[in-house]
Amino acid sequence: MRRLLARRMKFHLLGAFLVSMGCATLYKFGVAEPRKRAYAEFYRNYDPMKDFQAMKQAGVLESAPPK
Repeated sequence: MRRLLARRMKFHLLGAFLVSMGCATLYKFGVAEPRKRAYAEFYRNYDPMKDFQAMKQAGVLESAPPK
């Protein structure tokens, strides 16, 4: 029974480290990278003037009323 806590603590610290690194890796490649690609694709074809004109015609902007 001597040093039981120390032995189990080593095992649990290693396990916790491996699980946290696995979760971080899964988040990076499962969430962050696809999100970056989606934003890059959106802004590749984004035309701010076209979006402005659509909002202006819809009456969303108070400073630029529709004509």
